[in-house]
Amino acid sequence: MGSATTSVVEVDNLTRRFGPRRGITDVSFTISSGEVFGFLGPNGAGKSTTIRLLLGLYRPTSGRMRLFGLDPTRDGVRINRRVGYLPGELALYLKMTGAQHLDRYARIRGLTDRTYADHLVQRFGAQLDQPIRTLSKGNRQKIGLVLAFMHRPELLVLDEPTSGLDPLMQDEFARLIRETVDDGRTVLLSSHDLEEVQRLADRLSIIKEGRIVVTDSVDGLRRSAPRTVEFRFDRAVTAADFDHLDGVAVRECTGGRVTLSVTGPVADLLARAGSLGAVDVSARRADLDELFLSFYRDEPATEEAEVPDAH
Repeated sequence: MGSATTSVVEVDNLTRRFGPRRGITDVSFTISSGEVFGFLGPNGAGKSTTIRLLLGLYRPTSGRMRLFGLDPTRDGVRINRRVGYLPGELALYLKMTGAQHLDRYARIRGLTDRTYADHLVQRFGAQLDQPIRTLSKGNRQKIGLVLAFMHRPELLVLDEPTSGLDPLMQDEFARLIRETVDDGRTVLLSSHDLEEVQRLADRLSIIKEGRIVVTDSVDGLRRSAPRTVEFRFDRAVTAADFDHLDGVAVRECTGGRVTLSVTGPVADLLARAGSLGAVDVSARRADLDELFLSFYRDEPATEEAEVPDAH
């Protein structure tokens, strides 16, 4: 993360309702200049609704939002000049070629120097000479990435940016993100790809059913996450042998092996395991995917309530 601390995005108790259907409720977070901010949640959690509000595509029911200190509902044109956006559902003109898309976007943005755009085309191997309708999802996504990055925006808003890309192109995308941040620019990375966010983000928010459930650095979330501790014994043990220990939950107990989730000090646990004849122990912190799933476990999948082009 860069040294600058200016807030590029400020969201405070942002709410958007769609009649009886769920949108987002009291969403709050800030994104600092030179930061990669991850926005995590499964499909339908409220990620795309939040992004559309920030870009002025929806109007909020209540709450406050600012990009570069400007209000998207009033200053959308000024904001959009400084933003590069890759939507989760990329909509391109099927009869046009990639080259025609780049020409059109360059004219709209007043971009006269196409050197960086040409560099991105070569870097991702984007196919520009064929109609969009003939291209695979991955090749369409490459064109979307070029369109988002080509004018070197101050803020990149990327919704599922590596969808359809092969592993080599995903690695190339990761390098591009690091270069972007090293250049002092800012990235909002919305995704349900846990590995991608864990690799790239400085901080993240997890959204569940339209509400933010946690905001922290990736390292902070790891530190606060339960540890997984596994003991092996020379005889059978039972879950009841560990029931009385504070901050300890038995996840699995089979014969002489027990796996526990530990959130507190381990002294009492180690003493108890020793008294039961433990012969081996292993421990690790939860990965981001385990922490993420702990917020969503047992939740049914739902569709996000959205009304296209609603204001």
